[in-house]
Amino acid sequence: MQPLIDNARAFGQRPEEFADLAAGQSPDVLFITCSDSRVVPALITGARPGELFELRTAGNIVPPYASQRPTGEAATIEYAVEVLGVRDIVVCGHSHCGAVGALVRGDDLTAVPAVRAWLAHAAARPAGGAEDPEVAEGVQSHVLTQLLRLRSYPCVERRLAEGRIALHAWYYEVHTGAVRTHRPQTDTFEAL
Repeated sequence: MQPLIDNARAFGQRPEEFADLAAGQSPDVLFITCSDSRVVPALITGARPGELFELRTAGNIVPPYASQRPTGEAATIEYAVEVLGVRDIVVCGHSHCGAVGALVRGDDLTAVPAVRAWLAHAAARPAGGAEDPEVAEGVQSHVLTQLLRLRSYPCVERRLAEGRIALHAWYYEVHTGAVRTHRPQTDTFEAL
């Protein structure tokens, strides 16, 4: 913890670098990814403060939209689309994902009931072999499922119909740093 504290102290010693951020934010991209500590959106994309609006959830799950019982995830998506006017949404899964791996393997999650309940939002069990430590096929399948779920959000559906937003499915390899994007024409994940 001490190195993190030391960096936080030094970080606050450069207020002139951040003064413009007080005027507000206008990110172009909503980046939905896993809460895994090995996935760092700004590092992956090179984004500076104010350039990405982030939503991080275990397993980069986009829960079903329910206006009568809103979730923090739904509120974040709606705010990004309706208020900030993001033009792109990226759903980024990653290799070696514990959440997707648990789904693919059918792990017993009795000891972690909140995790089990959260993963129930993932929809169908992702494809892929349980023996693959990268769970590449499972994660890629899962990302596409979450992208479909995202399309059902009224604000996203409306902006898609108007041609004012684009959706992207990414797969990040934590062991190489490579990023792949889904190409609908070939239904494959290829290098960016």
